[in-house]
Amino acid sequence: MADINIHREHGMSMADARKAAFKWAEQAEEKFDMECTYEEGKTSDEVSFSRSGVNGTLTVTKDSFELQAKLGFLLGAFKDKIESEIVKNLDALIAKKAPAAKKTPVHKPVAKKT
Repeated sequence: MADINIHREHGMSMADARKAAFKWAEQAEEKFDMECTYEEGKTSDEVSFSRSGVNGTLTVTKDSFELQAKLGFLLGAFKDKIESEIVKNLDALIAKKAPAAKKTPVHKPVAKKT
């Protein structure tokens, strides 16, 4: 068996993190034929996912996403490819939901006309 462990910090509100996790679960169901269940908690939420050869959880907190998955023997051979696809999808969702960095306006001195 191969294990996948992914940790990602985020700067979202818990409500936005929940939306991103729910979207991730929808994508996992559609693209990878996963069966997902979503459970909301007081301080964290958990998405449980499974299909033949894979099972795991995505834990959502106010600060981070923590994904842990176990791959069966056959899928273990594709661990690197599976992990990179998960990372790509999760990072894309975080990037879409994360607030844009605030830019401080730069005040340039204005030359006076004489």
